[in-house]
Amino acid sequence: MRVEIVIIGSGTGVPYRRRGAPAAAVKIRGCLVLFDLGAGTLRSMLNYDLNFNDIDILCLSHHHPDHVGDLIPFLFATRYALGYTRQHPFWVLAADGFMNFYGRLQNAFGQWLEPPPGLMQVREFSCDREDEFTLADLRIRTAPVNHIATSLAYRLEAGGKAVVYSGDTDWSDSLINLAQGADVLILEAANPFKVPGHLTPVEAGRLAAQTGVPRLVLTHFYPPCDEMDVVAACAQTYAGEIVRAEDGLCLRV
Repeated sequence: MRVEIVIIGSGTGVPYRRRGAPAAAVKIRGCLVLFDLGAGTLRSMLNYDLNFNDIDILCLSHHHPDHVGDLIPFLFATRYALGYTRQHPFWVLAADGFMNFYGRLQNAFGQWLEPPPGLMQVREFSCDREDEFTLADLRIRTAPVNHIATSLAYRLEAGGKAVVYSGDTDWSDSLINLAQGADVLILEAANPFKVPGHLTPVEAGRLAAQTGVPRLVLTHFYPPCDEMDVVAACAQTYAGEIVRAEDGLCLRV
């Protein structure tokens, strides 16, 4: 079984020509799974032959604006009868409290953020412990990580393959446990200098080394990361394959 990963946005909330806001797509078992939905994601997807009609599962790591900036346009677009032709439900996966967050968006935008009846299904996950969700032959596990109280990392499994997406995180033993035995870890390495709630490239390597994953994809770069060799920094503490994410990076597992 082949798994395809597309990094749609490898940056942050800082406007930056080289990098868009966070988003990563995984094609697995005929499903399109999208991790985060930063501003501009829906339009950028079209550059990689991905369409918002085809999103089967949307996994939100947390509710910071740079990770959910296109949620409002996405929900609004589902109401465009001439352009949104999906007939079967899509899932939104998020931490406990998402429905309250969504309710506040509805207070602002009313019915315009309500997809056609029965089209959107929501599953909330615990912020205190590992949790899991199964859809057909896909298994999705989550773990809380150290960023904000509602931050989650995700592990996507099917056909003996496993991809882990960290979202924003500082050092998290829960993430190390979640990523054990995975094929790929998509891990933030936000800044070359330490910022609480995030990892440096050296820290990212050290964390990845404890998971045993053979391939590490570094992403969520603030502009200063492009002024240094993040791969070399990470390689000080991690001996596996290191991939520096760029918008449009495509990997096969």
